[in-house]
Amino acid sequence: MLATLLAVDGPDTVVLTPVTKAGLADWLAAQPPAIASWVKAVGFTGEAGSTAFLPGPDGAVAHVLAGVSAVDDLWAFAGLPASLPAGSYKIDAALDERAATRAALGWALGSYRFSRYKKPPAKGFANLVWPAEADRGEVERAATATCLVRDLVNTPACDMGPAELAQAAQDLAAEFDAGLEVIVGQDLLDRDYPAIHAVGRASPRAPRLIDLRWGNPQHPKVTIVGKGVCFDTGGLDLKPSSAMLIMKKDMGGAAHALALGRMIMMAGLPVRLRVLVPAVENVVSGNSFKPQDVLKTRKGLTVEVGNTDAEGRLILCDALAEADSEKPALLIDFATLTGAARVALGPDLPALMCNDDALANDLTEAGTEVDDPMWRLPLWAPYRKGLDSKVADINNVTANGFAGAITAGLFLQEFVSKGTPWAHLDTYAWNGSARPGRPEGGEALGLRAAYAVIAKRFG
Repeated sequence: MLATLLAVDGPDTVVLTPVTKAGLADWLAAQPPAIASWVKAVGFTGEAGSTAFLPGPDGAVAHVLAGVSAVDDLWAFAGLPASLPAGSYKIDAALDERAATRAALGWALGSYRFSRYKKPPAKGFANLVWPAEADRGEVERAATATCLVRDLVNTPACDMGPAELAQAAQDLAAEFDAGLEVIVGQDLLDRDYPAIHAVGRASPRAPRLIDLRWGNPQHPKVTIVGKGVCFDTGGLDLKPSSAMLIMKKDMGGAAHALALGRMIMMAGLPVRLRVLVPAVENVVSGNSFKPQDVLKTRKGLTVEVGNTDAEGRLILCDALAEADSEKPALLIDFATLTGAARVALGPDLPALMCNDDALANDLTEAGTEVDDPMWRLPLWAPYRKGLDSKVADINNVTANGFAGAITAGLFLQEFVSKGTPWAHLDTYAWNGSARPGRPEGGEALGLRAAYAVIAKRFG
């Protein structure tokens, strides 16, 4: 993927000029009459996403005009790697560091293709010469992490179960010399992670808790938790078949957690990083956990199961309790948790819930700055009573179904101390249709914003 940014500027490099609709007339006025006539003849108007090819003396493409809404738009160049003819291209524009970095990142993200099971097309992606002002480290961190999320989420459950998710963490640990512990099966009960075990015990692919640690123990603790439900049938509260069609993405939170860990380690940030991923399959078997079961949790709270399809919060509660026990300076969890968040905000905007206003403001501002937006929902305390149970400390769902994303956040909040700055991101992790730089399938949402906040606070 990053190979598409390694082109060498040479005699065969094609000049690529970005042009806005508003700026086209001025550009044409500065060109020889023959060029201006050609551009008008081919009907190029500078519309974002359009291109015009200008021939050289030998008839080959010598220059490309690319219509953009703005040169610093992250996605301005993202459609070009797939649409341009194979070859090397160099952006001909005065780009500052921000615009150059966004151009390179957009090009890199537009060069992604999930081809594990299908032969890639004969036509490869067009290559880009690195823009001189681009922050190469930022591009490489964001691009490789985003593609890690996409690869993990796009891989079907047959090849991405709890063990394979743990292997992805092992590969990451080996790359960055991090420590890794994986607690599997019965050991989850012996080590007091009963809710993770209860959700995952029905699958022949044993549940596990993945625990990655990296960095100097003296540095501030930053802990990332990710929901790793490798496939979700809904359990005994079985989903309809239509609702299972993209449930391979229900480990998208885990993919985000591992990818954020990658970005932190690639940057060498001075933090003590911990990544916790409870990895399970929620399937149906003779020993599936049942509605109205009462589960123990690592925190000591008991949970009545109001619905087995609200399993993500059950595995997260054990992981959050363990994360909170170390009193980290920052705790973030990612989860593909509720359909209610998608209904409220659509697929592009993760729902943010947070117990710390300063952290919430930092995350939303960073999302705007790096084009990775999210929207804050309140942890509205009056809704907490809807989770009351007559037989346990708390129910995992409300009876009325209102405010589903918020009540999920309120459930998780029970397992985090008030003094721990904590953010919960309920992310869809999926593109339902393709757009430039954002192919259909798994997607990283909230990842770059979270990294920006961590880098600013601790870097």
